[in-house]
Amino acid sequence: MTAVPPADARALAIQQAFLKVLSGCAAKSDPYRYWLLSDVLPADAAGEIADLPIARPDGLVFSGRRETNNARRTYFDEQARRQYSVARACAEAFQSPETVAAIERACGARLDGTNLRIEFCQDTDGFWLEPHADIPVKRFTMSLYLCRGDEAAEMGTDIYGPGKTWVGRAPGDYNSAMIFIPSPEAVHGFAQRPIVGVRKSLIVNYVTQEWRNRHELAYPDRPVRGGA
Repeated sequence: MTAVPPADARALAIQQAFLKVLSGCAAKSDPYRYWLLSDVLPADAAGEIADLPIARPDGLVFSGRRETNNARRTYFDEQARRQYSVARACAEAFQSPETVAAIERACGARLDGTNLRIEFCQDTDGFWLEPHADIPVKRFTMSLYLCRGDEAAEMGTDIYGPGKTWVGRAPGDYNSAMIFIPSPEAVHGFAQRPIVGVRKSLIVNYVTQEWRNRHELAYPDRPVRGGA
C-alpha cells in the first residue's frame, strides 16, 4: 500500500500547485473579470476528492437555488477535516496566509479577516442554477470542477452579461476552475442541461464575519490573514 503523506505535506503540495497555475493565469475581462485555471490540484489530491465516500443526499429539490437544499449540503468543515485527510489538507492550503496573499495580489480581492468556506457539490440530472450574483458577504469564489467523462467540458459555470444575457461557459474539464470576485456584475449560473452521472465540484469561498452559518466554515474561529 502506498504511504499517504502527512496532511501538512499534502497541504503544501496543494498550495504550490494552485499558486503555480494562479500566477500564470491572465484575467478575462468580458463581461466581467474572471480567471480560468487548469490542473488546479495535484493529480492525487484531485482524484481523492472526486472519489470521497460521501453519499449524495436524497430528496433534493431543483429550484435554481442551492440554498433550497441548505440542510443537505456538504462542506469541508471540522468533521470532514477530521474524517478525510485530503479535506484537511485542502482546507490548510487555502487557509494559508501565503495562499490568501497570492489571491489578493492576483485577483484584487480583499480577504484579510474573512473565513474559508469549501463546499463539496454533487449535482445530478435536473440540477440547474438561475443567473445570479453572489451575495456581498462573499469576497472570493472559485468553482473547481471534478467531472470525469466526455461530457465534462460542458459542465462548467455559465457566464451572463447585462440583462442576464448568456455570453459563454467556463470549460468544466476535470481539475479545472473558474475564479471571480463577487460583484453585482459577476452574474453566473448553470443552465439546465443533461448531467450524466454526478457533476462533482468544490466551491471555495472566503466570506466576511457577517456569514451566519458558521458550521459551514472550515475554521469558524480562525479568520484568514492576507498581506496584499
